[in-house]
Amino acid sequence: MVRQERALRTRRLILEAAASVFDEFGYEGATIGEVVSRAGVTRGAVYFHFASKRDLAQGVVEEQFVQDGVPERSCKLQEFVDTGMVVAHLMPRDPLLSAGARLTLGQDVLDDLGGGVIPGWISRMEALLVAAGERGELLPHVVPADTAWLMTAAWTGVQIQSQKLAGRADLELRVSGLFQHLMPSVAVPGVLGSLRMGPDRGAQVVAEVAAARQAEEGGDGRSAESRAEAGPVALQPV
Repeated sequence: MVRQERALRTRRLILEAAASVFDEFGYEGATIGEVVSRAGVTRGAVYFHFASKRDLAQGVVEEQFVQDGVPERSCKLQEFVDTGMVVAHLMPRDPLLSAGARLTLGQDVLDDLGGGVIPGWISRMEALLVAAGERGELLPHVVPADTAWLMTAAWTGVQIQSQKLAGRADLELRVSGLFQHLMPSVAVPGVLGSLRMGPDRGAQVVAEVAAARQAEEGGDGRSAESRAEAGPVALQPV
């Protein structure tokens, strides 16, 4: 178990380093040597986890879908909004998200990545809309697959324009505006009035997740299982 956890930590470290390299240099300009340098691992460690630069790029694209950034909500349209706002908050701060966007939309995009992050986001947003429909949150004309496709395309366009014009400094404001324009054509009035779509919504959700994680870990950065396995903590003399 210890060896497995160490391997997972090393893999994550390599992916984070690779993301920063891809985000800075693009796919063509990125090198395994730069990833090795930034990760502080051996070249063998990189190739143990990833057979090629292409595999590294695929890993960066896939990694963003395993993160627990948005809590499950009873109102699925709020979860739909939260998903878009959290990504808007994190993209300027998280190289994995930023690199995923560049690998998907950049001039040197890899055709064999199968659309990069876009299919995954469409699928995730469609699933939330389907769940919202089952709860009676959607207007009768809404088709989840179509709305998910259009929302993802619009969000992508907002991200590109924000990047070009403001270096993503206004991304949260612009994505908030997108939701405020879109949701009246999606949500039933009773749900629409309760949705929180302000520019600070992403930061609020990220803080909520961090607080929940800290509470789960008992405030000391370890899970309850880890503390139980370690036994009582001995006080050290000062």
